[in-house]
Amino acid sequence: MLQHMEQFEGLLTRSEVMMEVFEKVRRVASTSATVLIRGESGTGKELVAKAIHRQSARCAGPFRAVNCATFTPELLASELFGHVKGAFTGAVKDRAGLFELANGGSLLLDEIAEVPLPLQAQLLRVLQEQSFTPVGGTDSIHVDVRVLAATNKALRQEVQEGRFRSDLMYRVRVIPIYLPRLAIREGDVEMLSWHFIETEHRGVSTRKVKEIEPAALEAILDYAWPGNVRELRNVIVHALIMGSGDSIGVADLPPELRGEGPPGSDSLCWEASERGEILRAMERANGHRGKAAGLLGWSRTKLWRKLKEHRLP
Repeated sequence: MLQHMEQFEGLLTRSEVMMEVFEKVRRVASTSATVLIRGESGTGKELVAKAIHRQSARCAGPFRAVNCATFTPELLASELFGHVKGAFTGAVKDRAGLFELANGGSLLLDEIAEVPLPLQAQLLRVLQEQSFTPVGGTDSIHVDVRVLAATNKALRQEVQEGRFRSDLMYRVRVIPIYLPRLAIREGDVEMLSWHFIETEHRGVSTRKVKEIEPAALEAILDYAWPGNVRELRNVIVHALIMGSGDSIGVADLPPELRGEGPPGSDSLCWEASERGEILRAMERANGHRGKAAGLLGWSRTKLWRKLKEHRLP
């Protein structure tokens, strides 16, 4: 059944760490500061950016977003700054870029760490002067845009390795907001599982699920969720489609949650590989099970069960 949860601009939680994120969003939204949203894939970075926009004085203005990792350098420049007719092959007419389209509102630069170095200098100018020149153009365009950035990488490390400008990092990282992994959001995995059961079945299945069987729930709670909330949603959709009846069982879950190896892999090789990973984690943690579980991305319960399975001390 659907459990009590805190709702904030499309984000759902029962976890104290996420409620702290909500409070930070409320505080920063009332300012004009540039925000860097850091988190793993699937943690909800774009939802947080939209929440900042909707809670701000710019809420009546446009919200635009671009994934910087999906474009070539040339196309990304055109996407951000626009271009004039004849700027390059295929530029048959003038085209406004996202900075111009987001004027009076907010622009999310998702995966900002993937912006090529030459383009970073142009981006820095926009942040400093709120003006830019379209690709192939000569006249500057002035805008009023709040820039929000998101990444799953540590920008300081990118700077140290020469892939990101330090001056741009300081410009986009005025207020950092860190989104926690789903696995450490206490109470959220079960709560969100029921939320997706309630909301996703209408589009993918006619099943009326009343129960998650204990073994299936244990598998869901023990999983590390490297894809975070997005992966959890996909798992629930998989279970709704592949199962039947009014309960979700272990057989309804994808192979990775059932503890199975990759398709076509030899089960003994998979078992040996997992045993080796556990031994290495225990060695790195000096035998401390809690630390070893953290290194593996597992719960203590899952590590205890795996130690028994592999007959390890």
